[in-house]
Amino acid sequence: MALYVMKFGGSSVGTVERMKRVAERIVEKKLEGHQCVVVVSAMGDTTDDFIDQAKSINDQLPAREMDMLLSTGEQISVSLLSMAIQKLGHASMSMTGWQAGFRTDATHGKARITDIVPERVQSALQAGNIVIVAGFQGMTEGGEITTLGRGGSDTTAVALAAAIEADVCEIYTDVDGIYSTDPRIVRRARKLKEISYDEMLELANLGAAVLHPRAVEYAKHNKVCLVVRSSFNYNEGTYVKEEAKMEQGVVVSGIAYDKNVARISVLGVADLPGVLARMFGALADEQIDVDIIVQSGVTNGEADFSFTTALHDRDRAVQVLENIRSEVPYREVTSEADLVKISIVGAGMVSHPGVAAQMFRVISETGVSIKMVSTSEIKVSCVVSNAKLNDIIGALHTSYGLDAVEEAFVGGPKDRR
Repeated sequence: MALYVMKFGGSSVGTVERMKRVAERIVEKKLEGHQCVVVVSAMGDTTDDFIDQAKSINDQLPAREMDMLLSTGEQISVSLLSMAIQKLGHASMSMTGWQAGFRTDATHGKARITDIVPERVQSALQAGNIVIVAGFQGMTEGGEITTLGRGGSDTTAVALAAAIEADVCEIYTDVDGIYSTDPRIVRRARKLKEISYDEMLELANLGAAVLHPRAVEYAKHNKVCLVVRSSFNYNEGTYVKEEAKMEQGVVVSGIAYDKNVARISVLGVADLPGVLARMFGALADEQIDVDIIVQSGVTNGEADFSFTTALHDRDRAVQVLENIRSEVPYREVTSEADLVKISIVGAGMVSHPGVAAQMFRVISETGVSIKMVSTSEIKVSCVVSNAKLNDIIGALHTSYGLDAVEEAFVGGPKDRR
């Protein structure tokens, strides 16, 4: 008998019929003799619908009240799923995140888990229950409800698996594993049998939506056996582990993209000590994350530099720079949207020269100019115009030998066993 944590995303429980199929899937695992703890997201587009409703009432979206609102989506899911399991004749108990023992800091909207006290989960398991836990949420020591940010149910599942020492943490989604790129863009994307924590963390941070970055961090830190698989079929999933075997001849493991990118350029900045520290310190004080930074050469005692940030932070970042203009003079600040960051990732890149040059050549052949570049040992990222995103990813995928023979499986109950 093994202890499984099974996480089902919003698409997997998006309708009542899908909820029933998920209940059957869980019961199958139980009948195999295993203990099951299940983490569930809100149904379908529930979270987006809540946000739209809130915006129609107050466009400022108060963070505390948003957490109160958004946390109810998962509570609906866990109660309905528990009812479906009980209908199949099995004992089940649903719990909110705080009932399951999740304690967080007080950062509404993107709280971090500070502690997990899973006694209630363990007691319910010992009593023979399938335990259904609401993902994405927790509570502060002061009793405030918090949410973990978009994709936080992945983090809930992996953190809970670590806390209760589960044998396996399975992440169920609408694709049957981790692919070399988004199979909705490249139909012949290759499903990976396994991938290292480090590669998966890079892909997640660079825009691959199949796993939340903090979930991968938790898995790596706690050596959680992590499997990504489809809730619509029984195909073997992808294992995320400490070290993954590199396929013969494959240097790049995956290609990710992020449309949530804006570029901000600050022109004519005085070349003085501490200038950049003051500017980026002001951005940090406003909780604005900066990604790629590029500075030009110095001319007549002035320099230009550009950086990327999340698209939704663009206007705030420009305002921060304008607010400190009297302290750190510059000639002009400009911003640019309609961009995408495309990244290649692979542990094998370290020992293979020319990988970046190949990427630059492929992008140039699509007629697109590269605006910014960032590299590390296992990734290369390019910021380009969003206009030919699909063409670029498809060309890169073929160029690095990642095309599969068959088309990828993308969610749908028709292929269920």
